[in-house]
Amino acid sequence: MTATMTSRRTLSDLVDDANGRVVCLAMSKDPNATVTVLLFRPGDDRPKYAAKVPTTAVAAERVRHEAIALASLDRRRLDTLDRTIPKVVEVVEHMGWPVLVTTALPGRVMLASYHQWRHTARPVSVRTDFEAAGRWLAELHSHASPGDTNLARMIDRVGPELTRRFGEGSVTTEDVEVLLGLHSRLGRQRVGRGLVHGDFWPGNLLMTDGQVRGVIDWENSRPDGLLTRDLARFAIAYSLYLDRHTRPGRRVSGHAGLRAGEWGAGLDYALNGVGWYPDLVHQFVADGLRRLGVDSTCVGDVILAEIACIAAEADNPEFAKSHLRLLRRLASVDAP
Repeated sequence: MTATMTSRRTLSDLVDDANGRVVCLAMSKDPNATVTVLLFRPGDDRPKYAAKVPTTAVAAERVRHEAIALASLDRRRLDTLDRTIPKVVEVVEHMGWPVLVTTALPGRVMLASYHQWRHTARPVSVRTDFEAAGRWLAELHSHASPGDTNLARMIDRVGPELTRRFGEGSVTTEDVEVLLGLHSRLGRQRVGRGLVHGDFWPGNLLMTDGQVRGVIDWENSRPDGLLTRDLARFAIAYSLYLDRHTRPGRRVSGHAGLRAGEWGAGLDYALNGVGWYPDLVHQFVADGLRRLGVDSTCVGDVILAEIACIAAEADNPEFAKSHLRLLRRLASVDAP
């Protein structure tokens, strides 16, 4: 059976077939969330399969997209990277919606370690995370096409999309100037196209012994996306939650230049602060840009462009609006 078709089998049939333990993971807070169900065979300590169950019609379409995207991958071309990407087992049905069943991958979600006590306060721990993510992306990018696409394409549709989702007047004159400035500067660069995960953040990376053993949730993937996007997305997501466990107004442990408070303070610190963490973020993105043939001085612009993309694309409207506010704040600091 192909991933483009849903079989008559149901999620209940799948659970019955497993004849073992079933673990239901908590769903996200997104308006169109999915629920992940892990299925264990009798006596096994690790799950054999993972089933993604949509909770809305929009989520169902994303599950279908992920099934098609994973089934369409040229896995022989991906070489050893293939082992880190789930394989489609089948697509079953639940309440009339498709349920994607894939192989379960080994490893512990990076986000779990991220939120452990003092993990993000330790340079060695954080550097291990960034290096692992960088190695995985470097291998992915090695299979991409040469850099022949204008990098300004990152934000081609951002302005109209912001207007569409937030209404007339949502995009101010200042926003337009920011986007035009980014478009002009990024337009001087060329970048390759290839497979892009689309949501490359610590919550989707499975780790073992400092290595990425699995990358999950491919519902936002594109076979010919701009390669800078995953690079910037990881730096943004990792930075956003540095102050999550610190009371407002207090210094964040391990980061002398960062105080908890305004939403996005960690990313502001990463881009404009001084210390080992801002240095690490800049090095991570700059190394990735050089690898892609993009001028490493574009670090700030590439991150700002991805923030703009998140504001235009994020499923949660408030999360999207927070990124728009953050873009305004950071652009006012970084304006040349």
